[in-house]
Formats: sequence, C-alpha cells, structure tokens
Amino acid sequence: MALMITDDCINCDVCEPECPNDAISMGLEIYEIDPNKCTECVGHFEEPQCQLLCPVACIPFNPAWRESEDELRAKYERLEAAKAA
Repeated sequence: MALMITDDCINCDVCEPECPNDAISMGLEIYEIDPNKCTECVGHFEEPQCQLLCPVACIPFNPAWRESEDELRAKYERLEAAKAA
C-alpha cells in the first residue's frame, strides 16, 4: 500500500528530496504523497526512506491504498520505464 502524511507533519522538508519516485510534494498546508507514484521504496530501498527520516513519525501506511509486494514492484517498473522513455 502507499504511504500517507498525516496532519502531524511539521513541514521539515526532510522527506521530499529522499523520495526516489518524486511522490512527495508540498500540498496546501503539509506535504502529500501521490499514491500513484509511491512504491514504499520497493525497487530502490529495503524500507521507505521517508518513514525512516521523518522526525515526527507522521508517515503511516495508507489504509485506503492497499497494494501487494508484486503490485508495488510492477508500479516501480512502470515508473522506471516512464522515466527512461
């Protein structure tokens, strides 16, 4: 499943540059994660980098966006193919 950023976000700017899929961007008030781009870092890292670095632990899994490991891997492959095109 994709990740999400909660209202506890303090806009510290740590997560955005660490996302290998450019899934994190500034929203109206706090950072947001585009679930269409979030692979939980599958294909890049063993763990989601944004979760590891977040100083306030405000990046849980998004229960509304459930995906299997295979689905995340397929999304990663699609995103990489689009970058290469």
